[in-house]
Amino acid sequence: MRAVQLTAWESEPEIREVPVPRPGAGELLLRVDAAGLCHSDLHVMSCAPGTLPYDLPMTLGHEIAGTVVEVGDGVAASWLGRLAVVHGVWSCGTCHNCRRGQENHCLRLEGRVGFGLGRPGGLAEYVLVPAERQLVAADGMAATELAPLADAALTAHHAIRLHRDAIEGGTVLVIGAGGLGHLAVQILKQTTEAHTVAVDTRPAALEAAREHGAHTTGTTVADAVDQLESPLVDVVLDFVGADSTLSAGGAALAPGGRLIMVGGGGGSMTVAKGRDLPLGWHVNAPFWGPRQDLEAVVELARNGQIHADIEVVRFSDTLEAYQRLREGDVRGRIVVVPD
Repeated sequence: MRAVQLTAWESEPEIREVPVPRPGAGELLLRVDAAGLCHSDLHVMSCAPGTLPYDLPMTLGHEIAGTVVEVGDGVAASWLGRLAVVHGVWSCGTCHNCRRGQENHCLRLEGRVGFGLGRPGGLAEYVLVPAERQLVAADGMAATELAPLADAALTAHHAIRLHRDAIEGGTVLVIGAGGLGHLAVQILKQTTEAHTVAVDTRPAALEAAREHGAHTTGTTVADAVDQLESPLVDVVLDFVGADSTLSAGGAALAPGGRLIMVGGGGGSMTVAKGRDLPLGWHVNAPFWGPRQDLEAVVELARNGQIHADIEVVRFSDTLEAYQRLREGDVRGRIVVVPD
């Protein structure tokens, strides 16, 4: 089969021929019907040797939806032919965190997080799924709609759910209205009573944010919050994570406010009592999300309450699509489908 693989660090991926995997006991083989592209992939490509504990070559792709075509011993045959979206974290299912529904914090990940992030990913014709618990059935839905739910929607929903007590009835600043941010705006609208403020430098992204339910928008944090009755917000969801956005987001926090760093833009900040952040500050960096959040966004999508803005490209055009993603020439999410 063909697969998009990273063969060397600090380099571009390649489309290569690799063997079709076969499921062993407890495993399932998924025919990939759609796979999303993510900025996390670009981060992996750019890493210097030794930065990540991944073995190369490695097939990329962690937003995966497809059809079960083969199962190993011990797996229910009823999975055959079913459409499912993949929960990307290769959790053990038995450790303390997994048992309490925090598979994204599995104690046995050991640096290799999951599909396309240390394990073989879904930018291929088939992908091997290690256990039934990695799949959320989604019969009757479109694979292209499902794929972005596996990260973009899952991650946004997880960040919002963790801080729902501060979000409900408050003002939420969404920095970055792209792949994750435009879904966060929708999730906020559908599941909370928050006043949502969206910030992005791209006019098209702000237009999408307004279409999806943002009450206030601006090209800078200062511009956006100046439109509010009070120029302070209760929660900042930073889907960029750069030095500049963290600084601007922190400056916009009301006392007791929460700064949630979701994006991996390489930024950092110093937190300490009595410095720049307001009294009672809270800083958090959630990681991806557990299965329960994937189940939740699949249900929201099934009910028509959220949908990812997607651009569909063919598998053969994946490398060019990555370049467009790097250049910022994408609204929403790129989803790859078979040729």
